[in-house]
Amino acid sequence: MPRAVLKNLIFAVLIFSLADAAQAATTVIAARVWPAEDYTRITLESAKPISHKMVMLKNPDRLVLDLEDVELGATLKTLSDKILSSDPYIKQVRAAQFKPGVVRVVIDLKAEIKPAIFSLPPAGEYKNRLVLDIYPILDPLMAMLEQHEKSATEGSITTPSSTPPQQAASPQIIVEPIPDAVKQESSQVNSTEMEPAGVEKSPAPSAPTPEPIKPELTNKEDSRLITIAIDAGHGGEDPGARGANGSHEKDITLVIAKKLKEQIDAEPNMRGVLTRDGDYFIPLHGRVVKARKLQADLFISIHADAFVKRDARGSSVFALSERGATSASARYLAKKENESDLIGGVSLNDKDPYLARTLLDLSQTATINDSLKLGKAVLGHLGGINALHKRVVEQAGFAVLKSPDIPSILVETAFISNVEEERKLNDDEYQDKLAGAVLSGIKKYFSSNPALAKPKVAQE
Repeated sequence: MPRAVLKNLIFAVLIFSLADAAQAATTVIAARVWPAEDYTRITLESAKPISHKMVMLKNPDRLVLDLEDVELGATLKTLSDKILSSDPYIKQVRAAQFKPGVVRVVIDLKAEIKPAIFSLPPAGEYKNRLVLDIYPILDPLMAMLEQHEKSATEGSITTPSSTPPQQAASPQIIVEPIPDAVKQESSQVNSTEMEPAGVEKSPAPSAPTPEPIKPELTNKEDSRLITIAIDAGHGGEDPGARGANGSHEKDITLVIAKKLKEQIDAEPNMRGVLTRDGDYFIPLHGRVVKARKLQADLFISIHADAFVKRDARGSSVFALSERGATSASARYLAKKENESDLIGGVSLNDKDPYLARTLLDLSQTATINDSLKLGKAVLGHLGGINALHKRVVEQAGFAVLKSPDIPSILVETAFISNVEEERKLNDDEYQDKLAGAVLSGIKKYFSSNPALAKPKVAQE
């Protein structure tokens, strides 16, 4: 073979090899950052799974993430723009080409952290995702409980006692609203960090005015605050249902949950505790565990779902069922809500023994009966401000209601998929009335079922 022909052949092979290599590189098509006091989540989305290695470095504290066979595209180059100055744990993020085929992301930290990284297969509208959760070393919920216990010993009202501090395994505390993002200039990774590191990889009819809680609501022998866990459905990576005009369920539920908390806190012997107070994801089991650790007397999960029929309308209340759903629509709804973990993103490797005991406890009959009483009381008051989709409390296997010792209900405030109801759900006055109706139902329940003294939570 003539030398010139051979030379051209080799050149052609090299060109095709380089083209194949470039084509094989994975592109990060979206990056999202969800900061909260509970934890900060960074999500990288791509068409193909991302191979990665993670290293923690000290002095200063930083996290190094090597992304293999990944292209340094615009999404990664501008990742630093998504970091808020108010982020509790991340100071800044930098990305650069470390070596051929490897993009290095350096996360400068504000404090010591406990990271968790895992991959998620395509789910819902998302493709493959690489998820990095950055938790504080000390579980913020435990710190909050300790503070409540300390305050209780200094005051006249006893509040739920705490368990010893422990490392965080799942999102577990309330976050204050986050201010607007402060953009930061992206910078190149410095030379020392580029060296390989060798360690671990509408107005509605007026709602009835809530009546004051009767004296028998609190136990005379153990006067204390009644604690209501208020769960704003969905959040963060999990937007929930989308309305006909683009509203997200996760935003509406958070607004209503905050209004309900405000009304509950205005009562002299009640307090509301939010499972989330910002736009971030909490696994379904994390919501259950959080309510139990707070020794909540009731658990109210707020939703605004969609249905296959756009003319579906009305409010509904659901309780847990151990024997199957009471209707096809209840079964459909429970299936959709239980898929939140798939959409929001949960590491299946991280299971808490406290959670195991919670979900495996089968002695829930009495709690379910109380849940049905609570649901009936709330449903009656919801009927005063909105049409009812079903006039009875329905039941299905909702994972978020599986606390064996806390009466728990899921309130479908209205159908976000219905144009008229979506408009009402976004109306400030109507949101207030919804919260008031739920509170009235809670009070009616307690008027017949006085809150009893709570035993201290056993140490885990």
